Amino acid sequence: MTQSNFKEELEKLNINLTKQMEDQLEKYYLMLIEYNKIMNLTSITEKEAVYLKHFYDSLTLNKIIDLNKIDTLCDIGTGAGFPGIVIKIVFPHIKITLIDSLNKRIQFLNQVIKELGLKDIEAIHARVEEYGVKNREKYDLVTARAVAPLNILLEYSIPLVKESKYFVAMKSNVMEELKNISYISKELDIKKEKVVEFLLPYENSKRTLLCYKKMNKTNKKYPRRYSVIKQKPL
Repeated sequence: MTQSNFKEELEKLNINLTKQMEDQLEKYYLMLIEYNKIMNLTSITEKEAVYLKHFYDSLTLNKIIDLNKIDTLCDIGTGAGFPGIVIKIVFPHIKITLIDSLNKRIQFLNQVIKELGLKDIEAIHARVEEYGVKNREKYDLVTARAVAPLNILLEYSIPLVKESKYFVAMKSNVMEELKNISYISKELDIKKEKVVEFLLPYENSKRTLLCYKKMNKTNKKYPRRYSVIKQKPL
């Protein structure tokens, strides 16, 4: 995906880039490639692939929820900053928290935030299950891109979501993961609002966006099963 193709595809998502946004994305790309030489940030380094599989893919979140109406967002297991950094560049009004369990990535993200002059965004070194204990019902939108199985994501993410607000999982093929979700949905008092399936332009790989709404505020001790889940930290 060339930068021209990138802009054209974003217009189909009702996203129009300013010159400043284009410059920030380009600088982000250059930093990603430079830092990738000394730490493992991404296996995707060719420019057109980064613009398609990282930048464009991050912004497809706007297919399922209008990011213009979101004020606070938490990106869990953000890695090299996808989708959080890209969303911050293109939707600068959103106050964003990036969570990752690897401190080297957080150091990279803090450098990106500094050099791009981004405001109202923080990168936090933490396991999301620990961060969620003291930050319950704080965000309009919590999202995760290609991080962990859906049942784990729901249990870790829903405590962070405000009442009547949303969690969106950014996935590829999720048919297996959707099995046995009804039980945890009931336990967490959430409702599946919408599912959007599409093919990534130019390469036609499958993507799935799943949006869950948190229904009622409760006094449950979230998350309920951390003590028995054996899972890599997000």
